[in-house]
Amino acid sequence: MNRIFLIPIITVSILTAGCANKVSEGSSENTATNAISDSPDKTAEVTVIRLEPTVFSHEIVSNGKASAREKVDVNFQTPGIISDIYVKNGQRVAKGQRIATLDTYKLENQLQKDRNAVASARLEMQDVLIGQGYDPEHPEQVPEEVMRLARLRSGLGQAELAFAASKRSLDEATLTAPVSGVVANLKLNAHNLSGSEPLCRIINDGWMDVEFSVIESELALLSIDDAVSVSPFSDPSNSTTGRITEINPMVDENGMVKVWASVEGGKDLLDGMNVRVRVKRKVDEALVVPKSAVVLRSGRQVVFTLQDSKAIWNYVATGLENLDQYTITEGLTAGDSVIVTGNLNLAHEAPVVLRVKNEGLRVKGEE
Repeated sequence: MNRIFLIPIITVSILTAGCANKVSEGSSENTATNAISDSPDKTAEVTVIRLEPTVFSHEIVSNGKASAREKVDVNFQTPGIISDIYVKNGQRVAKGQRIATLDTYKLENQLQKDRNAVASARLEMQDVLIGQGYDPEHPEQVPEEVMRLARLRSGLGQAELAFAASKRSLDEATLTAPVSGVVANLKLNAHNLSGSEPLCRIINDGWMDVEFSVIESELALLSIDDAVSVSPFSDPSNSTTGRITEINPMVDENGMVKVWASVEGGKDLLDGMNVRVRVKRKVDEALVVPKSAVVLRSGRQVVFTLQDSKAIWNYVATGLENLDQYTITEGLTAGDSVIVTGNLNLAHEAPVVLRVKNEGLRVKGEE
């Protein structure tokens, strides 16, 4: 009986061992296959440039606000009923152009009364002069003191002052543009009563002042008259140029410094608009590489150079930057052939081949 039970046990052990061997052999084959498939099957293609000292266009980007250099709130000097308004919001006006007028009936009536008062006072003064033996037709013959007393007694001086005030009030009933520009903040209509609030604002947007901030570490890179480019947030491609006019010599609690620039205005920049500001400054004799040439390895910046058909790993230190480029302060020298494309997955001393452009031409600087 013992022998009978041993036979099935031995058979099961043999089958189990055979299956284990097959599984082990299969795993070994899969591992070898994976190793082969992971190995590189072609040499990386790259493009290079020759590194030479060149002029670098340094760029600082900041957000700012545009403000019209000249803007004037206009209103009637004397409250009254508005008779006509000749402009509307957004309309461009020239200096001296009519904006609105008041109802002038009362003003014209007062002016006529004051004109009559002047005529009456002048007759009274003539009577005073005749009474003192002087001919009013020849005022040059009247002594100055006598003339002064005659004007006082007749009330001519006071009447002339009242007439001048009435005439000015009538003139001011027609509101004109003090500067050329565009009309804004017009809220009232004809037949409304003008009050203490301005009727509208005239904005001369021919030139705009742009206020923006830079961090204190960038202050040394700025100077008066540096070129700036300003564009609306709504249309970054539509930019206008100008110059830095002021730099505030103070750092605020956030480590920022206020800067002002003057730019040419027009229809694309509005008073109070949020804008993007780019400050551009030329830096001479710098080693400049495209940003595509700089990659990260173990948290450090690396640039690959081409030597004997191999990619050589170089740790670098970058300095200034703009939208597309870095300056290199350490790690490279003039004359190096810098790999600018095909470098994302390169290793040190990896074999590479220069990529040939259309028509058989190599990238500038390739050798």
